[in-house]
Amino acid sequence: MRRILFWIVAILLLVGLQTQLSGWIGAYYYKIVILTGINIILAVSLNLINGITGQFSIGHAGFYAIGAYASASLVTYGESSIRGIVSFLPRIGQDTVLLLAGIVVAAITAGIAGLAVGIPSLRLRGDYLAIVTLGFGEIIRVVILNVDAIGGARGFSSIPVLSDFFLFWVFLFVLVTVSVIRNLVNSSYGRAFVSIRDDEIAAEAMGVDTTRFKVLSFVISSMFAGIGGSLFGHYTAYLNPNSFTFITSFYLIIMIVIGGLGSIQGSIVGAVLITVVLELFRSLSEFRLVGFSILLVLVMLYRPQGLMGAGEMFRTKRKAAVAKS
Repeated sequence: MRRILFWIVAILLLVGLQTQLSGWIGAYYYKIVILTGINIILAVSLNLINGITGQFSIGHAGFYAIGAYASASLVTYGESSIRGIVSFLPRIGQDTVLLLAGIVVAAITAGIAGLAVGIPSLRLRGDYLAIVTLGFGEIIRVVILNVDAIGGARGFSSIPVLSDFFLFWVFLFVLVTVSVIRNLVNSSYGRAFVSIRDDEIAAEAMGVDTTRFKVLSFVISSMFAGIGGSLFGHYTAYLNPNSFTFITSFYLIIMIVIGGLGSIQGSIVGAVLITVVLELFRSLSEFRLVGFSILLVLVMLYRPQGLMGAGEMFRTKRKAAVAKS
């Protein structure tokens, strides 16, 4: 009952925020808020692999791209058919069905891609795994560049705009992502993920199927990256392969490192901080990345565990102590 009440209150608050915030801030700041929400989804999902399971994936932009293009393709080419099926609904209801259908397809497609990459590659460890995931991300981008049906190098334009309530949808899925990852980490599956991170050999010796759990974390993370891509594509109504380069994966890694590896709260803080800082440094033009790099070095020198890493570790130890007593 408490969970049901939480979601009812959260949805009502998001509706109120959507109706009020768009009038308080301009289009530029509204876009920053939307992109911040999408980056939170991406950072929290990537943290499941890199921070909680202890693997090193640097190809998250590939799953982000798959979700974006799969969802945009479904809605662009299947819009008339889907609207025909749900023609009994008003226009806003049809748009909602289209948007949710695109998000579901994005999650499934990205999850299948994660499974296809995970099964052969997650027997690898460390740098070898990082190289494989990096190669996968670049393969996806090159394939997109050469497929004319989704725009190729010129970009995928004319994606239908399905909603003016994107702040509502983005932050609804932020809550879904954080809730799912948090509940997963606090379950028996989460303990298996953490055991792989802490000592994979010991986890295998205790009977944990490490390959299975690594693939599972990879698939779940990929699905949420696909959802983030779907939201991004439908908000911008235009997709370009340059939005899904290695630099995108690099920024996501920075978000979870600065926030604190293994910390869900840290991923949120890191996503907000990096998104805002990149916008603040935009006026520096070619010196933008230099200023950003200096900030990153300072954080790593004075807070190497991340902004939220130590606090979350303390809370975890305190919970374990209480459980033992």
